[in-house]
Parts: sequence; C-alpha cells; structure tokens
Amino acid sequence: MDTAEKTRALSEVMAFNPLDPKGYIKAGGIFGVWAILFAETGLLVGFFLPGDSLLFLAGVAASTVAVDLVGVKLSLTLLLIGAPICAILGAQLGHYLGARYGRKLFARPNSRLFKQEYVDKAEYYFTKYGPAKAVVLARFIPIVRTFLNPVAGVLHMPARQFFMWNVIGGLLWTDGIILAGYLLAKEIRDLIPPEDIDKYILPVVALIVLISVLPVFIEIFRERRSKKRATTGA
Repeated sequence: MDTAEKTRALSEVMAFNPLDPKGYIKAGGIFGVWAILFAETGLLVGFFLPGDSLLFLAGVAASTVAVDLVGVKLSLTLLLIGAPICAILGAQLGHYLGARYGRKLFARPNSRLFKQEYVDKAEYYFTKYGPAKAVVLARFIPIVRTFLNPVAGVLHMPARQFFMWNVIGGLLWTDGIILAGYLLAKEIRDLIPPEDIDKYILPVVALIVLISVLPVFIEIFRERRSKKRATTGA
C-alpha cells in the first residue's frame, strides 16, 4: 500500500461516524450488520448504536436500487436469517449477565456511556407492562432494548419465558424493519434526487423508522395518560 492509499484509509477511519448506519454497512457489509445487532442488544456499551436505522438501511441495501442509495448490495436472505439470530443471541447474553451478576452489573457511576436512568427506565417498562410484553415492546425503543434484557435477568424472569418472547420480539423487530426498507427502497430513490442521495438518505431513513415505531410510543403515551387520569380521579 503506497502513501496515498494509507493516507486515504486513515482519513476514512478518522471520518467514521459511529452513529452512521451507512458507514457500518459499507465498511462491514452483512457481517457488520450482524455484529452491531448483537452488540446493541447484548452489550451494555452498545446502547448508542443505530439499530433501527441500520436495519432499515440494510433492507434498502438488499433491494434492486441498493447501489444507487447505499453503494453496496447485501443479501436479503442472509439479512432475514442472520439479523434476528444475532439480535436474539445478544438479548440472551444480556439476560444471562443480569441473572448471573444481579444488580452489581449496574453498580457503576454515571458517565458519558452509562447513566443509571437507563436502567431505571428499562425496569419501569418491565414492571409496568409485565415481562412478556416488555421484552417485545423494548425491541422498538432505543436504549431500553439494550438494558431491559439484563434487567429481566436481574428480576428473575424465567429463562424459558424470556427466550420465547425474545424470539418473537427479535423476529418482529429485525425482519419487520428490514422488509420495510426493502419494500420502500424504490420510493426513496424516486423521492431523493440522485445528486442529493448522500445528503438526504439518512434523514429520510430516520423519518421512516420513526413512523414505523410510532405505534409503540402512542401506546405508551395512552397508558401514561390513563394512569394520570386514574390518579387525578382518585
């Protein structure tokens, strides 16, 4: 590798944005997608990774307009099989760590990469919606989907029960968003002018992902409002 190539490679590494799903797909391909899904759901330090937008953009990258929008082409079959497996295995690891180490797993001071409120929020959803519903809903809520798995272990959710709902939630989350990206890829390509693809592709993806998870947040809002009304009435 000559000096120019080394300089270009170094520049690309320094310019890499850990919140940019397109960067992960272009750099790691299908294996990069699998690794991010496992890390976000299984490792506590992975809560900041772009799971939703990564899945949607991976679906786009498996479409017939993949090269135009993302710059690489991924296998839809490998995505639909590998993505849920990695997300399920990651969550299983999180549950195991919570069951194995208990609350001392979260016994650390607040920092830029960890805040106790993340754990409190995950435990709130677990208690409010019950174990089964919480495990499924958490898949669609950033940060919560990372911390709820070990919280489920800490709160002694049975391994068999967790595995069953983990599989259901993992399949709905990963394959659902991947297929949404795959089916909407052409519409996105027609919506964005070719010369502006790099500028607008990520905002468009973020908007569509937000719309896709909106029903989850609506349900949460409704339950909070109902609880507030009940408290006021009492």
